[in-house]
Amino acid sequence: MSPLKIVSVVALILAVGSAHGSLSVLNKLRPSQWLPSAHLEGIPSIEEISLQKLENMAVEKGAELVEKIYHLSQINHALKPSFVPSPSNVPCYIVKPSGRKVTTSLDKLASTCKQQSNFGDEEVTIFITGLPATTESVKKANRMLINAYLQRYNTKKQQPQKFDYSGEKMSRTSSEEDSSEWQKQQSSSGDLVIIDLGAKLNSFTRFALLDVEETGAMVASAIMDMTEKCDVADETVHLVAQGIAAHVAGAAGNEYTRKTGRQLRRITALDPSKVLAKNPHTLTGLSRGDAEFVDAIHTSVYGMGTIQRVGDVDFYPNGPAETVPGAKSIVEASMRATRYFAESVRPGNERNFPAVAANSLKQYKNNDGFGKRVYMGIDCDYDVEGDYMLEVNSKSPFGKKAPAQKQNTYHGVHKAWKNFRDNE
Repeated sequence: MSPLKIVSVVALILAVGSAHGSLSVLNKLRPSQWLPSAHLEGIPSIEEISLQKLENMAVEKGAELVEKIYHLSQINHALKPSFVPSPSNVPCYIVKPSGRKVTTSLDKLASTCKQQSNFGDEEVTIFITGLPATTESVKKANRMLINAYLQRYNTKKQQPQKFDYSGEKMSRTSSEEDSSEWQKQQSSSGDLVIIDLGAKLNSFTRFALLDVEETGAMVASAIMDMTEKCDVADETVHLVAQGIAAHVAGAAGNEYTRKTGRQLRRITALDPSKVLAKNPHTLTGLSRGDAEFVDAIHTSVYGMGTIQRVGDVDFYPNGPAETVPGAKSIVEASMRATRYFAESVRPGNERNFPAVAANSLKQYKNNDGFGKRVYMGIDCDYDVEGDYMLEVNSKSPFGKKAPAQKQNTYHGVHKAWKNFRDNE
């Protein structure tokens, strides 16, 4: 049997027994109590899974498969992080205002950036891909985000949409009261760098076995080299990362701080994924503190994504679920986070996604959330904390735009998710 084959029922029992050292524990943890043996035997090896197959599966089927593989991988940590791409093989691009790409590799990123005129004078956005662009969902999402930044860096910011509160029994939020300050922000220039990590995750095996910590340290080294050679200020660097790359970005931010004593300004996680291969003695994965501000958009928590909170603020469009409106597969659902963020990046759309702190979509719909409205996406306030819900459209434009209804007094963040699915 392949070493990567998902373990059999017998192997699972032995693994759990070894970990706990007690037959009484075995009796309590029989696989039949949490997963039928027929289901275990029918799970394919990770070598047999591909991105294309997942994209062609119905949402429910794809989500069920990934969930099973994830939970099995956590038993006795059967999957070990063993894949780290060589920095010379990770393609990188510097996207010029004209749309032209300057191609380089991760090990040469800093020197290539230094050759670009005025690089780092304004903000630097580093987009780290998390899946290969071999399916239409991934291609389209990445293209949308890149085009959005090209518009942002070549267009003066438009005035925000104004809401008429006359006759309405709702007050302005702190975000809306700060709109005058937001309008004053005229600069929208910057540099876009793409680290195409997804191109090296061209099999599910590589995706599953990616060593997040080692890969993150490699990315951190490239960023440190870039900030030093190009005199880029830490507070201007924004990492935007998809799926598994969100955790790589977190590891990179953590390593950057460890090595320099300074923090990067922001990390935005676009549907951060489950981490299948972990070192049991190391805390792995993106978390608040990996940058000055960490925000996350979760669009497939029961599919490709993770239900775990990873940021200072975590947004759940249409609540935690396998998918979001309009997405036909878990891959497309995961890529919706990228498309939502891209929509917010385009000038004039910065406040397309009003959200409210809540523990479930049901609570949000009942206007029973907590406190002020905030905006998911590029214009998210850096002082925001907690879990936020919002509704989105099934087709582009995805943002509802209209302000979310006023909710209850804000009295808590990051509350427990007990029986979360039942509350949606």
